Amino acid sequence: MSNRIFLAIVVVVLAAAIGGASWFYAAQGQGSGPAPVRNLEALVRPHAPTLGNAQAPVHIVEFLDPACETCATFYPLVKQIMARHPDRIRLTIRYAPFHRGAADVVRLLEASRLQGRYWETLETLLRRQSEWTRNHTADAGLALQALAGTGLDLQRLQADLRSPQIDRILAQDEQDARTLEVEKTPEYFVNGRPLPEFGLEPLAALIEQELRRTAAATPR
Repeated sequence: MSNRIFLAIVVVVLAAAIGGASWFYAAQGQGSGPAPVRNLEALVRPHAPTLGNAQAPVHIVEFLDPACETCATFYPLVKQIMARHPDRIRLTIRYAPFHRGAADVVRLLEASRLQGRYWETLETLLRRQSEWTRNHTADAGLALQALAGTGLDLQRLQADLRSPQIDRILAQDEQDARTLEVEKTPEYFVNGRPLPEFGLEPLAALIEQELRRTAAATPR
């Protein structure tokens, strides 16, 4: 499938999901939605990469496996939802590397962050995921090849892979994923609330609900 056809399908799916979310929200009224998870301290850690306004009223936390095909599909859709509500949504990434070899690709991501190129690296790896995954197994060597030409210092990247700091990040995220009973990816929490069921429409609906709830709570 060509990139143009894929992007066209993505746009159609996003439009349908947002429309479905609006219908869902209207049907449900101003309900409180799913209750926030327990162990909220395990949801976000200071080391977790965050995109968007730090003061945004709606905070999405995603547990991500870079080798997860659904993660690669959902990520640009979440970015489009964020673009529709500038400064009102922020995204934090946590790791749940369930696929074989995915932990080594997480190491590449974290090593890229030491060069200040985290988000570009994440988006490149997700966009080119089919080049470095085989039979649900991640190949970090092929992932490294996919990053050629991105402006990263690849020698430094390889040297930083085994940083004790990255070891600690991986260990903490995997522990927190177990604490929060994350069993699949992508797993989303919106202002601490889990999805009532998996899917783009439930995600868009929960984001819409939180946008309206926080807007109503903001003093005028």
